[in-house]
Amino acid sequence: MKKIILSITTITTLSFSDGAVLPEELITKIVPKVTQHKSIFDRIHTKGDLRLRYELIERDDKTDKYRERYRVRYSINVDITDNIIIQSAISSGKDNPTSGNVSFKDDENIADYFIDVLKLDILNLKYKFDNSWINIGKSKHNIYRPIKTQLIWDNDIRLEGVNYGYKDDLKRYRVGINKLHRLENEANSNDDIYIYLAQYVQTMKLENSKLNFGGGFYYYDGVKGNTTPYGKGALGNSMDINGLYLNDYTIIEAFSELKLPNVFGKPFKIAGTIAYNAEADDNNLAYDISMQLGDTKNINDWKVGYTYRDVEKDAVFAAHNDSDFIAGGTDGKGHIITAKYKFAKNIDLGGHFQWATLNEEKSTTDLESDYHRVQLDVILKF
Repeated sequence: MKKIILSITTITTLSFSDGAVLPEELITKIVPKVTQHKSIFDRIHTKGDLRLRYELIERDDKTDKYRERYRVRYSINVDITDNIIIQSAISSGKDNPTSGNVSFKDDENIADYFIDVLKLDILNLKYKFDNSWINIGKSKHNIYRPIKTQLIWDNDIRLEGVNYGYKDDLKRYRVGINKLHRLENEANSNDDIYIYLAQYVQTMKLENSKLNFGGGFYYYDGVKGNTTPYGKGALGNSMDINGLYLNDYTIIEAFSELKLPNVFGKPFKIAGTIAYNAEADDNNLAYDISMQLGDTKNINDWKVGYTYRDVEKDAVFAAHNDSDFIAGGTDGKGHIITAKYKFAKNIDLGGHFQWATLNEEKSTTDLESDYHRVQLDVILKF
C-alpha cells in the first residue's frame, strides 16, 4: 500500500510540474494494475440449444421407422472464483445417457415434452490452475476424439467421478476414476462398475499442417457377469443365457489426426482411430477412418464429413459408444456422411446419412441386414 501511495504521489508531482505528462508505458510500470471485481452477473454464464429432427430408419429385419424428435439443453455455470467453477446442465432424454432425443407424440400433453423428460445432465465442481483442471462430479468426459469420432464414446456420455486434465500447445493428457451410474428404475445389478481411464495426445506443428496422435486406456472394472447398465439391452456385446456380460472391457485406443488449413479454400482434417479390447478372445477390434472439409464459424459457412466404421461385437462397451450408428452399440459396419450449414448466427442446419450393415447376431433374422438412417436437423442456439 505504501508503494502504491508513493507511486501515485510521484506521478502527480511530476505531471503537474512544468505541465509534464509521463508516457503511458511508464505509468503502467510504476502503478500496479488494479483488478476489478466481477459482479454476480459477470460470474454467471448460461447457454442452451433446441434441436428439431426428422428421422427415417430403414432396416431389412424390422419395419421402417419415421419420426419427428427434439432435444433441448440448457447450462448454467457460476465462477465462484477465477479458479473454481460450479457447472450444471439439464437436458431432455430422461433415462437415456447416450441421447437427449425425445419423439413427439400426438396424444401427449405439451408440458410432458419439456418437463417430465428432463434429466440432470451435468453437476460438477471444476478447479482450474495453470494449464490443468480437476473435475469432481458429473461432467462431460473431455476425452479427445479425432474429428469427434464416437467409436468408443458417444457425444452425450457423462462421467461421474474425479478427473484430471492438462493441456498446452504441444500435448494434453487426462486421467480419471469414475463410477457407472445406473438408473433408478432399472433392475438391481450384481455389482458396481468402475471406469479407470487415461489418455495422452501429442501435437506436432508441421510447416503447413498440424498432426495430433496419441492413445488411451479405458478399463471397466466389474462388467463380466453383470447386467446391462441402462435397461437398453446388450446393444451388440456378448451375453450369456442369463443376460449377463460374458467379457470385461479393457480398451486400448490409438489414433492420429492430420489438420490442413487450406484445401480448396477450406480447412481439412483426416483421422484414423482404432480400439482393441484386451479382455475378449475374439470379435475385439474396432476402427474408423474419417475426414472433414470446411467449418461453421461464420454465417454461410459449411462443412461435410465422411466416416467408414467397423465395430466388432466386443471391441468396445456398447452402452457407451455411438447410439445412432447401426441402431446403437456394436456388431456392424458402414458409411456415414454428415453435413452442416450455418444459416444464421444462432441457427444451424444439419444432416446425417448412414448406409450400414448389421452383422448376423445383431440382426433379428440371424442374417446380415442392411441398415439405413437419415437425420435432418434444425439447431437453434440461445
